[in-house]
Amino acid sequence: MKQQKKRKLARNKKFQIKKRTKINKLLMIPKALLLVSLVLFILYIFESIKPEQKVKIEHGGISQVVEGLKQQGYSVNIIDKYILALLGSPRAGTILFEKDETLSRVVFLYKIANTKPTGIDNNITLIPGETLDIFFENIAKQMNLNKTILMEEYKKQSYYKEAGISPDTYFVNTNMNEKKLIEFLVKQSEEKYKQIATKYFNSYDKDKWQNVLIKASIIQKEAANKQEMPIISSVIDNRISKNMKLQMDGSLNYGIYSHVAVTPERIKNDTTTFNTYKNYGLPKSPICSVSQEAIEAAINPSKTDYLYFVKNKENIHTFTKDFRSHRDAIEKNK
Repeated sequence: MKQQKKRKLARNKKFQIKKRTKINKLLMIPKALLLVSLVLFILYIFESIKPEQKVKIEHGGISQVVEGLKQQGYSVNIIDKYILALLGSPRAGTILFEKDETLSRVVFLYKIANTKPTGIDNNITLIPGETLDIFFENIAKQMNLNKTILMEEYKKQSYYKEAGISPDTYFVNTNMNEKKLIEFLVKQSEEKYKQIATKYFNSYDKDKWQNVLIKASIIQKEAANKQEMPIISSVIDNRISKNMKLQMDGSLNYGIYSHVAVTPERIKNDTTTFNTYKNYGLPKSPICSVSQEAIEAAINPSKTDYLYFVKNKENIHTFTKDFRSHRDAIEKNK
């Protein structure tokens, strides 16, 4: 009987050990799932998001905010809804982000939940070929700012007399004063110039870059389209190499004369370096804002023998290699 009892106790003990082992294995499953879920959650919240410069936050609760983000193209779901609820309280309006800014999802959501939106924002646009004189006059009216102060701040903050602001559409807060606005515009432009200069020259030397901008600004004023830009760049180089004056009307469309027709009287009376009928070479500073296409054309001119061009009936230019052909083209396109 004692032996039977011992065997029974041993079997029970063995059974209990197997049972505990089985339970422990079963308990391991949710732990493993929890660990995997935690890793996936961490990867999710640190996923990169590249927001637009302005993000609109809808009126209503967090569900409306998340739905509004979806409609703007952001990949958000119910998880983001709970994260937003934990991080803060989103408010309706427009939140401004830096251009080309990349954030982790959690930082993006934190800014959505805690940044005070701008009640009103403005789009201001500088078109390629426009002068700062005209641009500042327009935005002074649009944003109720002082044009003279804008000009003064620009002179303090930019290395370039012209072309220090790159043509683009900028989203700006209407609460910005003249100093802050110029600071924002110049900073954005400097970053763009540095990127292009580094691509072509491996560095951003402002003296060297100014020469690029001067040439690009003439190209910008003279070209009828983007395709012509490298050809006009070659004409500039060809005339300079032959010690010929550029004699380009576009150089006289500087400052307040941005949209003023160039007349024989202007050519006769203008004594600035912008008058390429009187002076050899390029002007001493850029004459207008310049597009990336004009900059790249200035750096990489076409290989041509052209010395002249004239606008034809198709509203583009006819390029010629000698003065006689140029005169014929003028007569043909009268």
